[in-house]
Amino acid sequence: MLDTAHITGSGRSRPTMRHVAALAGVGIKTVSRVVNAEPNVSQETVHRVREAIERLDYQPDLNAGNLKRANGKTLTIGLVVESVANPISSAIHRAIEQKAWERDTAVFASSHGDDPIREHAIMQALQRRRVDGMILTTAGGSCAYHAEGAARRTPLVFVDRASGGVGADAVISGDFTGAAHAARHLLGHGHRRIAYCGPGDHLGFRSARERERGFMEELGRWGVPTTDVPVLQDLDDAETAQNAVATMVRSGSRPTAIFTSHGPSTIGAIRALREAGLHNSVALVGFDDFALTEILEPGVTVVAPDPERIGQMAAERLFARIDGSRAEPNTYVVPTTLIARGSGELWPKIDAPHRKGRRLSPHGQAAAVERQRNR
Repeated sequence: MLDTAHITGSGRSRPTMRHVAALAGVGIKTVSRVVNAEPNVSQETVHRVREAIERLDYQPDLNAGNLKRANGKTLTIGLVVESVANPISSAIHRAIEQKAWERDTAVFASSHGDDPIREHAIMQALQRRRVDGMILTTAGGSCAYHAEGAARRTPLVFVDRASGGVGADAVISGDFTGAAHAARHLLGHGHRRIAYCGPGDHLGFRSARERERGFMEELGRWGVPTTDVPVLQDLDDAETAQNAVATMVRSGSRPTAIFTSHGPSTIGAIRALREAGLHNSVALVGFDDFALTEILEPGVTVVAPDPERIGQMAAERLFARIDGSRAEPNTYVVPTTLIARGSGELWPKIDAPHRKGRRLSPHGQAAAVERQRNR
């Protein structure tokens, strides 16, 4: 019997497969077969090996070639997101980890900070670790370089941001319909001069384009000239958004409502409106939900995605591919929900230029809106 004191004690050498084999009274190859869940090992032998593993607290070497199982799987997947600090990314991460846990699979997670070069390096590192598949929130709209990963038959699923150029599944929010819902909500509360605020399209994000398109098309359906809509773009962070919105609301053609198409622009708009004392005068609907929006006064009305469901579906699609699914790649759209909290339900102070100086009650506003819709 092997004396384990020199292995398990504090500061002692790390137990190896050779130690497990000696303690269990079997060969190293047998230990490898038990660790990798290979067939044709007797239950009595499996029991002895597992008992030795537990006694020694043996951990397989993640870099060892024998970690690769008989079915070619490593029981690991990679997750690459924009930022682990982003609440949406964090919720997606948790949902994916739960699904992976049910499959005895470990998740290697990393963030690229919207840097395509860093993203590519992370993807290469995950491939070197021989992960069974990858889930990616892309840092750019063009992902031609991911074709290399596809050629190596590493299953890939895009999450949150769809990307062209690669034949892979994608799970995204209902960006177009969510933004259209936000526009419809503000229009239904009497607003006709509604500003659009959001990030730039310099990285080619489909989500940014779809949210702007959904917003503008809904305005057009209501007869609002989209050429007259104030548009603030390239608001990639909260500070830039705050400065831009502050300048806009100080102008002579201040909008009666604002739609912000992502979290940072919403935060910037909230700050700007509160500093100007207009948070109870200018309506606001933001895309994406985040902490504390419900306790402000007024609460912030948002179009909320469902990151938990997005993460669950992404993991389900990835594991289906890992299990051998050869179905045609598809884009799965997870619906959003408009949560009314107060800021999006403010009525405009004036109905139209010819009513300047006249304030209508909500009932009067509703009647005016209905008349305009029926023209």
